[in-house]
Amino acid sequence: MYQPLDCDLHDLLEIACLYRYLLRVELVDGGGFEARALTTHTSADKEEFFVLEVEDGPCSVRLDRLLAITPLESGARFGRVELAGRVCSA
Repeated sequence: MYQPLDCDLHDLLEIACLYRYLLRVELVDGGGFEARALTTHTSADKEEFFVLEVEDGPCSVRLDRLLAITPLESGARFGRVELAGRVCSA
């Protein structure tokens, strides 16, 4: 079952999208890749996704599948952020 991400973490995802940061994306299944942050969206089922630009085009990752993101841009407004297990309490 999907658990919404902590609201404070949403702010960091939105900052990444606003500045179109190139990110190192780590997944809870141990995978990872580099991608550019584009936007977030919520499905009709209330699942939240992070939309990223990869070599083949845009891809969506459900937020509860993200372990961490790390901006690869110099002067980024935040460093590595762990997302896994940090859910909204509301």
